[in-house]
Amino acid sequence: MKILHTADLHLGQIIYQNYERNDEHDCFFSQLERWCQEEQPDALIVSGDVFDIQQPSAAVWKSFTDRFVRLHQASPTMHLVIVAGNHDSASRIQSNHEIWKLANTHLIGTPPPADFTSADEWQKNFIISLPNGYIIALPYMTGERTSMIQSLLDYVKAENTEGKPVIMTGHLTVKGSDMTGHDFDIGHIRTQEIASLGTGYDYLALGHIHRPQTIGHRDDNQQTDVTYPAPVIRYAGSALHVSSDENYPHTVSVIEIKSHGGKVRIRQLRINELRHFYLLPANETAFASAEEALNGIKQFAEKGGRGYIRLQMDYATSLPSDFNQMVYTITDAYNGELRYNPKIKWTGTSENNTVEATKPKFEVAEIQQMTNPVLFIEKTKQQYPELDMDEVRQAFVEIEAEVKRMAEESNASRKKTIQN
Repeated sequence: MKILHTADLHLGQIIYQNYERNDEHDCFFSQLERWCQEEQPDALIVSGDVFDIQQPSAAVWKSFTDRFVRLHQASPTMHLVIVAGNHDSASRIQSNHEIWKLANTHLIGTPPPADFTSADEWQKNFIISLPNGYIIALPYMTGERTSMIQSLLDYVKAENTEGKPVIMTGHLTVKGSDMTGHDFDIGHIRTQEIASLGTGYDYLALGHIHRPQTIGHRDDNQQTDVTYPAPVIRYAGSALHVSSDENYPHTVSVIEIKSHGGKVRIRQLRINELRHFYLLPANETAFASAEEALNGIKQFAEKGGRGYIRLQMDYATSLPSDFNQMVYTITDAYNGELRYNPKIKWTGTSENNTVEATKPKFEVAEIQQMTNPVLFIEKTKQQYPELDMDEVRQAFVEIEAEVKRMAEESNASRKKTIQN
């Protein structure tokens, strides 16, 4: 059995509040399409975070459809297995799954029911039986579901009388994974024990962590062709770099397994990124003044530097209030090819870094699911000692009332137009 494994596409991402990445995704998908044609795998697995936000625009949904239809056309016999991640809307991913089956595409958004033992044949919704093996497809789930996962593996075991390879995919973080590149200024990522994921799979295709890696084989992460005995757990890594901290290659994994319990061969196909991330200055020092930083950006651009830039500044540096605007004035001359990350990386020591030490930590998915902004402010209020929470709450009450009033006026206006 041969599969291609990728994850964390983050379609529709707007990075640093300014820059769309549609052409970067086009570059990635053109390579993925070529690899599907060349490799002719049994399946392409996308292990979650298909979209960057839970409510992507119609244009982003169209790009999803167009790109995956082209992948199907490039390799009509290949199955596409796409599961929802924590960035995705489970119900939206699931809603069109029946029509997508016509193109050998399996969209798995909604997880199994909590009372799965009372449901008949529920396993069939999450098990894809192919001529050369089995794929157990699980979307992002909160909490550990060990008994449910093992039930799926046992179901496949009973069916798998010919000893075919068994692949399972999911979107989560296992203990021992290398999270280099993830931003933990606000949130943290909840981890699970490997044992909680059951036994009986040959290859566990994971998403959520952006660095390509095989768990338990950290020294081999850069090898382009390596073989291990089953079972193997691997993160394919994200399709695009998302920060200057991701200073490692991003790849698509090619997995080949001859039989259940046998050897697992992993080949890495290097993704050619359209834009790269750079930390300035490049010599691991820090800028000591605004003028020095601006000159550094100009020199980088004049030498042909393009892509995303982030500045490293010494803590003792005092920047003018319009510093970011000064940077944008420089970068705007390059038609979007020189892109600025306004989150400066500070080095050295700060005279007042007590707030940094007391920042609360949230599980990333918890932040994404917050619908009440006041809740987030309450949990972070120790960072803002001058904040009056009563005033904040009252301000949001007034905002909600104003939004409601505007909506009522808009509805009344529409009704009046219709009546006329």
